[in-house]
Amino acid sequence: PVKNQAQCGSCWSFSATEQIESDSMRTLGTSYILGPQQLVSCTPFPSMGCNGGWTENAYEYVKKTGGIEQEKDYPYKSQTGITGSCKADSSKYVVTVDKYYGVKGESSMGDYVLQTGPLSVCLDANNWNTYTGGIMKNCGNQVDHCVQAVGVDTSSGGYWKVRNSWGTSWGESGYIRL
Repeated sequence: PVKNQAQCGSCWSFSATEQIESDSMRTLGTSYILGPQQLVSCTPFPSMGCNGGWTENAYEYVKKTGGIEQEKDYPYKSQTGITGSCKADSSKYVVTVDKYYGVKGESSMGDYVLQTGPLSVCLDANNWNTYTGGIMKNCGNQVDHCVQAVGVDTSSGGYWKVRNSWGTSWGESGYIRL
């Protein structure tokens, strides 16, 4: 489901949990809703909780610690911008990360989404605050937000369909087309 990071700069943790959820569904046949709060509160520096981070650091944390909890066991509490302290319980871990890798270039990204499934991506979202629908064509190049590409339209003038973490009242029920 589309989630809401609220006033916390934790998009990186949402993008990572969404990717782990998707990969777990695709490869293990599970349907866990994972807890981004664990990543916000527990992923060590250089990730900075509500002050930003990178999905790679989240994957590395999950890999090193051996897993991630479901959202029902580690609910999101950082809506007001407070990172919180780590309270992970390894007895509640439901899935882990064995390996992860990067996909470079839009062509490779498109191939991945079409052939494999959703893909965690980080991009420039400076113009997204006023987005209400349609295909956004004005994209910058200052990476400041992580999301999940869930689809791609390869027709003439195609677009990416992206799941954001700003709740379902934003954009097209929480999604944007780029």
